[in-house]
Amino acid sequence: MAKPVLFTIDDDPEVLRALERDLRQQYAARFRVMRAGSGASALGALRQLRDRQSAVALLLADQRMPHMSGVELLEQAMPLFPDAKRVLLTAYAETDAAIRAINSAHVDYYLLKPWDPPAERLYPVLDDLLDDWLATYRPPFEGVRVVGHRWSPRSFEVRDFLARHQVPYQWLDIETDPEARRLATVAARDGNGNGGTAGVAGPDSAAGSAGPDSDATSAAGADDAPAQEAGPPAVEPSAPAPQSAGGGAAAPESAGGGDAAAWSPAGRLPVVFFADGSFLVEPTRAQLAERVGLRTRAESRFYDLIIVGGGPAGLAAAVYGASEGLRTLIVERDAPGGQAGTSSRIENYLGFPAGLSGADLARRAVTQAQRFGVEILTPQEATGLRREDPYRIITLSDGSEVSCHALVVATGVSYRKLAVPGIDRLTDAGVYYGAAMTEAISCKGEDVYLVGGANSAGQAAMYFARYARRVVILVRGDSLAKGMSRYLVDQIGQTPNIEVRLRASVTGVHGGETLEAIDVADAASGAVETLPTRSLFIFIGAEPRTAWLEGVVERDAHGFLLAGTDLVRDGKLPAGWNVDRQPFLLEASVPGIFVAGDVRHGSVKRVASGVGEGSITVSFVHQHLARL
Repeated sequence: MAKPVLFTIDDDPEVLRALERDLRQQYAARFRVMRAGSGASALGALRQLRDRQSAVALLLADQRMPHMSGVELLEQAMPLFPDAKRVLLTAYAETDAAIRAINSAHVDYYLLKPWDPPAERLYPVLDDLLDDWLATYRPPFEGVRVVGHRWSPRSFEVRDFLARHQVPYQWLDIETDPEARRLATVAARDGNGNGGTAGVAGPDSAAGSAGPDSDATSAAGADDAPAQEAGPPAVEPSAPAPQSAGGGAAAPESAGGGDAAAWSPAGRLPVVFFADGSFLVEPTRAQLAERVGLRTRAESRFYDLIIVGGGPAGLAAAVYGASEGLRTLIVERDAPGGQAGTSSRIENYLGFPAGLSGADLARRAVTQAQRFGVEILTPQEATGLRREDPYRIITLSDGSEVSCHALVVATGVSYRKLAVPGIDRLTDAGVYYGAAMTEAISCKGEDVYLVGGANSAGQAAMYFARYARRVVILVRGDSLAKGMSRYLVDQIGQTPNIEVRLRASVTGVHGGETLEAIDVADAASGAVETLPTRSLFIFIGAEPRTAWLEGVVERDAHGFLLAGTDLVRDGKLPAGWNVDRQPFLLEASVPGIFVAGDVRHGSVKRVASGVGEGSITVSFVHQHLARL
C-alpha cells in the first residue's frame, strides 16, 4: 500500500530543500514527501496523484510565490484533495493574509519562517494536523463491511453505531451494489445465524473494491521524486485498482442475489462482514461491540469515581479525576462524545480557530482520558441507583453492579420526539433525530428538511449543504437569530442551497416503508403544503435521561437534576441529607452524587459549559472524599 503524501511547495530552492529534509526526518516512515517549486507544477502533480487515486495528507505552501500565491494554490488544490490538511508558510509581515486565508482557503494553520528548531515550531503543529487527518483517512479497504438497505432502520443503527465509535467500515447498499448482493448470497448460503463464516476471501478480495457508496479511499501512485518544473512529476505506474470478486455481475439467481427485494425481509439484513471472513446477521450492539473491541464489562466492582455519561462534561470529569489519582470509570449508553459528538462542525470552541467536528473533539477527549487510565464501558447503560453509605451502587443494563464513593451524572439530553401521527414507524427510515452524519452522502442531489432553530440544526444544515441539492430549515419562531449563534446565521445566509422557512412546522408525514413526503404548516397564513422528501432530520427540545434516578435523586418537573442552591427551599436541605454541610455547587440531593452538563437544571447548553462543569465537579469530589 502506497503511503499518503506530504506535499510542500516553495519557489525558494533552499527553503524547499530544508522543508523536504525536515519532513523526511520526522515522517518518512509513514508518509511520502513530494515537493514542487511553483504553484503550477504542484497542481500538475496533484492532478496526477488524484488520477492515480493516491492520498494527500498535507499541503504546505509558501505564501509569497510568483505567478500564484500560496493561498491561491491552496484554493485551487481544494477540489482535488478536499480532505488534505492545508498549512501556509508566511513571513511575520504576512500574518494578516494568513489569518484571512483561514476563511477564504480553509487553511488549517499558518507557520512563520524560520521554523527552527523544527522539534518545537514545526513537528508539534504537523503532528496534530496529521493525527486529525489519519483519524478520518480511509485506505484501501481491509476492514468491516456492512451490507444492507439504505431505508432499513436496523442498517442505519449498525452504521450509526460504527460511525459514532469511529470504526472504519465500508457501506454496500443492496439496492445499487452487485457486490452487496453477492455477499448477501454468501451469508444466506453459508449460514443465517450470527457468527457464521462467510467463506469469502480476505482483504485482497472484493472487500478491496470501494464502490460509490463506500467510505474507503485508495492510495496508490507517485514516488518520492520532486515534481519537476519543466513537465509532469516523475511517477511510478500504480497498481491497477482491485476488482470486485463478482466482476460487477449480479449474484446467482438461485440464491436470490440477483434481486435486491429478496433481501428485504426482516432477519436477513444488515449483514456485517469482518476482515477474517466471518459475519454477523442483524447483530445487536453488544455483539458488534465485542467484535470491534469495545469494553462493556467493568474490570473492578469498585471505583473512586464513576461517571455516567460520556459526553463533553463526562469526559472532562474523567480526565481531571483520573489525572489527579482517582480510579475512574465512565459508563456510556451510546458512544463517547454524546450529542456534541454528532455535530459536523463546532466553530466557537476555544482554541480551535478553524473549528473541529464533534467526532474530533470526542476522539481527542477519549484518547486523553485513556492516557490517564480511565476505563470506558460502551455501549453500556445505567439502569438503577441505590445508596448504601458510604457507597453509591449503580446497576447496569446487563444486570451487573459497580460501586463508588463519588458519582457524577453527566447523561446529557436527547432530542424530543416530534408529535406527528405515524412518525414512529418511519424513524430511521427517512426520519432521523440528530445529525445522522452517516446519511449525508446518501442525500446527494436530494432535498433535505431540518426541523429546529438552534446551533445543532445550523451545523447540520451547513454539513448537508455539501451533498444535498437543497437544504430547508423549518423554524417555528420568527427569527433564526433567536436560538442560533451569529456565526452560523451568517454562514447559512451565505450558502445558496440553504433555505430558511420561518413560522413553519411539520404537521404530517407520508410514506409506506420509507418517508416520501411531509406536510408543512405556515403559521402566518395557515396554509399546509405537502412537500416530497426522502430525509427529515429533527433537532428540537431537550429531554434528560434520568428515569433511572427516580426516587433517589431530586429532579425538576421535566426530569432535570437539581443541584447546589436549587436544593435548598425555605432554608431547608433536601430529605435524606445526612452530612453536616451545605450541598456543593454541583452536588445533587444525595451527598457524593454530582451533576454536570446539560442534564442539570438551569444549565447552559453549550459544549464549553459542559466541559467546565465536568472539570469543576472533580474539585467537589475531592472535598467529599476527604470527609469520608
